[in-house]
Amino acid sequence: MREPTPTPEDDKTPDTDEEIERAFREAQIQRERQARERLERGVEEPVPPRRPNRSDLNAPVEPKTMRQSSRGYHNEGPQEVEDLIDGITFAARYLGSTQIWSDRNPSKNVRMLQAQEAVSRIKVPEDETQPSTEIDLSVSTEKIQVINATSQEVMMDHALRTISYIADIGTILVIMARRRPPRPQHEPGTEVTAGHRDKKQHKIICHVFEAEEAQLIAQSIGQCFQVAYQEFLRANGITEDHLSQMDYQEILNSQEIFHEDLEVFSNSENAKEVVIDKPKGEIMGLVIVESGWGSILPTVIIANMMHGGPAERSGKLNIGDQLMTINDTSLVGLPLHTCQGIIKGLKNHGKVRLNIVQCPPVTTVLVKRPDIKYQLGFSVQNGIICSLMRGGIAERGGVRVGHRIIEINGQSVVATAHEKIVSMLANSVGEIHMKTMPQSMYRLLTGQEQPIYI
Repeated sequence: MREPTPTPEDDKTPDTDEEIERAFREAQIQRERQARERLERGVEEPVPPRRPNRSDLNAPVEPKTMRQSSRGYHNEGPQEVEDLIDGITFAARYLGSTQIWSDRNPSKNVRMLQAQEAVSRIKVPEDETQPSTEIDLSVSTEKIQVINATSQEVMMDHALRTISYIADIGTILVIMARRRPPRPQHEPGTEVTAGHRDKKQHKIICHVFEAEEAQLIAQSIGQCFQVAYQEFLRANGITEDHLSQMDYQEILNSQEIFHEDLEVFSNSENAKEVVIDKPKGEIMGLVIVESGWGSILPTVIIANMMHGGPAERSGKLNIGDQLMTINDTSLVGLPLHTCQGIIKGLKNHGKVRLNIVQCPPVTTVLVKRPDIKYQLGFSVQNGIICSLMRGGIAERGGVRVGHRIIEINGQSVVATAHEKIVSMLANSVGEIHMKTMPQSMYRLLTGQEQPIYI
């Protein structure tokens, strides 16, 4: 149900754009100072080896095995569970960092290409001196810290949940983390859209290190995710009875697919052809949003209508209606910005023909979960569904990415704290009834965003 680590949000984590950039500047200043000192000396002085904070770090590592930890569950990986919870420190050299834009869910191959690109930006040719800073890399189930080995000042501090990929390429280690952008400074109730990137993309920061134990460090960070998830299950009272893939598949096979779209689309009375007459030069007066990943037909939904505009005047359209075609052009599967462009192009038309499916603005979801040990298969952040496991019980129940949860089992959660919503879902069994709607539509209907009509 959750992303790699269930650690709750910590607003104090110093991983905002400004703080990372400040760390870059400080590290760069130190590297330049070290380079000047080496030039003034005229010779390279041997650097004495640093001792890691843990005496057993550089000892030979056992082959990767599955063994029982003292906390009562199986542990697969090179490190002891207790050590990962307390934190392990590795000696490494920090070479630099770079930023790239990335899709939110790129493939493993794409992530590796991104890591290689980061290395190519930072690593200098073999015949040149590589600027670097000696650091201690602290790894735990809570966070990853980059600490200056000389001053012991924290250069970077990332919550484990923000780490999106780790790559080891020989002795080079790349750690990629999602960046938290600074909160926009604008008046409440206004929408800032101009000049912004596609919301499906986000900025990631790639830190490049050099260490003899690069592979071991990467394995240890990966193991941290496993341990953090097991700790989450343990904290929520889930027993050590492990759920095999076969067990989960049997649960899926025993469930019927509940999807409000099935009922809506199978009823021919809900499909309508609407013809709207309007003066040329007048916009349609619509706001549309995506139906959300998980809907049977990916298309756009009417989220708002301009008072007195052609769409509202016609009396034939309602908020929640899904648009299938406009003037014989199908909108199914098209990106939101493409659909918006098609509607904007109707300004000079006097007659517009639309095929719609009448749907309520609120989506009904029914997830069947026979036992708490079966994962729901989706994650929630501040009441918004942000990821969905393909083929899981949540997808079969009609859960959609990008929707805000309005109600759980008859109880409104619009003003409920994130931790409370997660707890309600994590501890729910049997039939879980939810009502959701697209987050963009919710913000428009509640006045948190001003509509931009097209």
